[in-house]
Amino acid sequence: MTDIRGQTPLKLVVPLEKAGVPILGTPPDAIDRAEDRRRFSDLLETLHLAQAPGDTARSYEEAERIAVNIGYPVLVRPSYVLGGRAMQIVYDQEDLLRYMTEAVRVSPEHPILVDKFLEDALEIDVDAIADRERVVVGGVMEHIEKAGIHSGDSACALPPYSLGDDQIDRIKHQTRALARELGVIGLLNIQFAIKNEQIFVLEVNPRASRTVPFVSKAIGVPLAKLATKVMLGTTLRELGFTEEKELKHIAVKEAVFPFVKFPGVDAVLGPEMKSTGEVMGIDRDFRKAYVKSQLSAGSPLPTSGKVFLSVKNRDKRAVLPIAKRLAEMGFSVVATAGTAKLLNRQGMGVEVVDLRSVVPLDQETVVASVARTGRLLVVDEDYLSFGLSGELVARTVEALGPGGVRGVRRLAVPDVPIPAAKSLEDVVIPSTGAIADAARSLVEAG
Repeated sequence: MTDIRGQTPLKLVVPLEKAGVPILGTPPDAIDRAEDRRRFSDLLETLHLAQAPGDTARSYEEAERIAVNIGYPVLVRPSYVLGGRAMQIVYDQEDLLRYMTEAVRVSPEHPILVDKFLEDALEIDVDAIADRERVVVGGVMEHIEKAGIHSGDSACALPPYSLGDDQIDRIKHQTRALARELGVIGLLNIQFAIKNEQIFVLEVNPRASRTVPFVSKAIGVPLAKLATKVMLGTTLRELGFTEEKELKHIAVKEAVFPFVKFPGVDAVLGPEMKSTGEVMGIDRDFRKAYVKSQLSAGSPLPTSGKVFLSVKNRDKRAVLPIAKRLAEMGFSVVATAGTAKLLNRQGMGVEVVDLRSVVPLDQETVVASVARTGRLLVVDEDYLSFGLSGELVARTVEALGPGGVRGVRRLAVPDVPIPAAKSLEDVVIPSTGAIADAARSLVEAG
């Protein structure tokens, strides 16, 4: 019985079958059709369902050719991995080369999936259960974060809080079609994305997902228990579960993170899962259910204080109504120069934050920076690629003492104790181009 134990059994199901082990539930070939990229693409084409363009690669050269063909940004990940391990959104060839080195180490026996990343798309999770006669949707969940955040780290609402009935019906129809075509017997999880009103199938997992306990509690049906009985031969009709539950309440799932217990770890969310638990809030009103979920997660929503905003150019217009709403609610707003310029043009009176600390790119700049500021900033794993050796960083740490060095995001040098930055004075621009420009300016200014 493989489809109620997560991703790991899916990697074992074909070898187990070849070894003569009887497999209950969904046939191993159906699991392979869902996990193998080319077979999965053929499946979607057969059903006339949309998929983000992409392909599989076993080398950097193949991955680069795919990325150039479909256009950056791309979502890259090894096949047959759990928790989004080594999954990443890649924006250029330099990042792709770095990623391919890591991904091949994580999953050398499986190809790398390279897909067009659907920016600003809504992400939807569906859990369903099927026998040989029918498919019943357990729940359709709408993610609160946009696509690009791992589903295990995203908050989600059941039923969806912003989708129309027509969109929900189309998602359920596609779920049933995929389950029937694959011959699923037991549980099924599908992730969809909606961009410009078009529904894309992101991935199909013929197994129980981490959302099954949440859905089961929200609808009052023990899906894992029913799936086990279905795999042993009982029908959904015999179990009395033949149609979706109509809910009068809204349930919101929120992820719980370990960041409080591990100061200095990278708290920025992405395609790789970081949460260690989850909670839920229930109410007849979505907003109240969401607040309950935040309280349960130990993240009470602030009602006053200062909000720091810094967004890339393409997002500056989108952040304007958010900033205005925050100001109307009584929050004071501070922002980096470019973001503040836009907001101040709208009469907001935003305070500008001066990002004075930069990442040194070479030994000479390290010396200049240390002499000028008395501290060194280590930012993300790209640090070593800028030409700084771990030995140089370690010597600088030793020279400055533990109070003179601050780290932001992931640290580049293992086994070197570097505390996290604790103030806006230690904030740096986390983009390679901006860091390089700032460092050059620092060198030119002496």
